[in-house]
Amino acid sequence: MKKLTVVLSAFILLSAFTVLNNVWKNDAPHSQLGFTVKHLGISDVSGTFNDFEVTVNSAKSDFSDAVIELTAKTNSIDTRVEARNNHLKSADFFDAAKYPTLTFKSTSLKKAGKNKYKLLGNLTLHGITKPVTMDLEYKGTVENPMSKKQTAGFQVTGVIKRSDFNLGNGFPAPMISDDVRIKADGEFVQ
Repeated sequence: MKKLTVVLSAFILLSAFTVLNNVWKNDAPHSQLGFTVKHLGISDVSGTFNDFEVTVNSAKSDFSDAVIELTAKTNSIDTRVEARNNHLKSADFFDAAKYPTLTFKSTSLKKAGKNKYKLLGNLTLHGITKPVTMDLEYKGTVENPMSKKQTAGFQVTGVIKRSDFNLGNGFPAPMISDDVRIKADGEFVQ
């Protein structure tokens, strides 16, 4: 009986380690959360959120069961133009003082090809939560030669409508497109 208790205890500890080891976090210097809008119908203007965290929880090596959560600070928006950044942080758009974060939490992941998925989840932006669907590509996992840690790569792309989140309602689509293209690239470590 004592031997069985030791074996069960070891199994439980190993299981707990395995569960804890399934959480992957983005490596900030090698991750980017970007967006692009069309300005005046003739040019693309892009920006990033520079302060964000993403976790991926998955028990499967191909990440087909992944649960993904993102939190970004709206005050970290960066379009390379300070006046535009300040305007985007204002009540005209993100209202960063009132809504300091945007969040995404996945609800499902559906296979869409080799290492490709439809990522469904809830995006909360400007105090409004809406379901969104993005394309996710799993780029693979390698051992980082510098850190010796397993590192996984992902890319998420998709389009959301800013009108769904009451962003920039005073600026019609011919001035700033309603469609906002999202592109996020990331490296993740356990």
